[in-house]
Amino acid sequence: MKILLLDKNHPLITEQLLAKNFVLEEDFTSSYDEVCHKIDNYDGVIIRSRIPLDKNFLEKGKSLKFIARVGAGMENIDIPVAEKLGIQLINSPEGNRDSVAEHVVGMLLILMNRLFIASQEVKNGIWLREENRGDELLGKTVGLIGYGNMGKATAKRFSGFGCKVIFHDILPGLSDEYATQVSLEELKQSADILSLHIPLTSETHYLIDEKFILEMRKDFYFINTARGKNVETKYLVESLKSGKVKGACLDVLEYEKASFENLETENEDLKYLLESEKTIVTPHIAGWTHQSKEKLAQVIVDKIIASYC
Repeated sequence: MKILLLDKNHPLITEQLLAKNFVLEEDFTSSYDEVCHKIDNYDGVIIRSRIPLDKNFLEKGKSLKFIARVGAGMENIDIPVAEKLGIQLINSPEGNRDSVAEHVVGMLLILMNRLFIASQEVKNGIWLREENRGDELLGKTVGLIGYGNMGKATAKRFSGFGCKVIFHDILPGLSDEYATQVSLEELKQSADILSLHIPLTSETHYLIDEKFILEMRKDFYFINTARGKNVETKYLVESLKSGKVKGACLDVLEYEKASFENLETENEDLKYLLESEKTIVTPHIAGWTHQSKEKLAQVIVDKIIASYC
């Protein structure tokens, strides 16, 4: 089989697939149009986020048997068209679930205990203790939306902090030793902390909007390591200013480019998020550890070999 690699990934992908007699071609620079012109020559394609695989792309890939995304989210792929054309879709959420879970807890601990703020103050000769009292995780109710690989790994971490963990998911019967499944209404009634672990779909676009935030009974901390467009940012900012949202940990932003390589919009809401002491903002790196880079690649290789060797 002939496979096109469109993004740089861990070298084990190349090494292990070549050892299984796949024919590989790397192309990390060609434009969308240039790739479309030649995609019909390949049986498979391995991607991250550089190029969208839309209807036009997929219809030109007349020989494509599979698309493998090194990562979890598949929103850059026109999934209904791929399924209609019989193209297998492969991703690797198992590979970075632990790094995402650790990032969630890490951001929240920094925010709730004012660690970054206090550290910067001391480095600047300011010694404030009362002003930097923290807020403990122990005894709080954590509400997760989405209980796939990321949600389950996150629940496991929070349960170790003595939190009650609840979650809502569209699939039934997912409760386990770490978290209890509840209705969305019950989650809104109980959660002190809200964390998103969902894909970006038509149903989850702007899931967190003004209505959702107002329906949360308690003032709460908010964490998003899923997709920026799951959240309508202007209402998150309004809620941070009012105190309804006590603080926000954001690894993803509504204003990111589709490739996740940078921000594409500047506005007052973004300015507030970047300047506020109530926020921790990171550049879409929750799943981006040295270990996850290797694990993501290995999961992809294992799935390709399982299907085509």
